[in-house]
Amino acid sequence: QVQLVESGGALVQPGGSLRLSCAAPGRVFSTYTMGWYRQAPGKQRELVADITGSGSANYEDSVKGRFTISRDNAKNMVYLQMNSLKPEDTAVYYCNGLTTDWPWGQGTQVTVSS
Repeated sequence: QVQLVESGGALVQPGGSLRLSCAAPGRVFSTYTMGWYRQAPGKQRELVADITGSGSANYEDSVKGRFTISRDNAKNMVYLQMNSLKPEDTAVYYCNGLTTDWPWGQGTQVTVSS
């Protein structure tokens, strides 16, 4: 059973930066495309960035140029570097495989506010 553990969320001022981490212990996921999702209050969960096993990345339009997804397959880790944060980025952030049925982790809260 894969357990995804997200971390790195915090309260940050607009324009600030955060780096989120996702650990998937006990499972080598180098062959899976991984994604970072977010869910804001009252909204559906949405995919904001994804990365293939070989490192090819895609981004949702609102985060292009501000967020960078990366992965370290040797460590079973996926990262999301978030720069120039905006209040509308406030959400709980989750990682998961795009085509897997892995259970969702607890997520990590990102709050962008002055």
